[in-house]
Amino acid sequence: MSDSIHMPFLARTLTVQASPVADLIGMKGTVVGETRRIIALDVGGETKVLAKNVIEFTLDEEDELIQGAMVCQRPEDRIHRNYRRN
Repeated sequence: MSDSIHMPFLARTLTVQASPVADLIGMKGTVVGETRRIIALDVGGETKVLAKNVIEFTLDEEDELIQGAMVCQRPEDRIHRNYRRN
């Protein structure tokens, strides 16, 4: 697992790769906000709010797939957390 998961997500480009909600797959935008359970994206000038636990995403065109349910904590807590390696 790369260090990307430990870095702040703000101002990074997020692309939804998988979700049980078909309309979210492929959505791409700049992260403008994050709380424990949601990520807010700027998609073409419109703010979209996504629940972390229903998406899998990549950041900044990286190959690593991040499971949103795995990062359901406050951003400041995620930075210092240890994650299991697959």
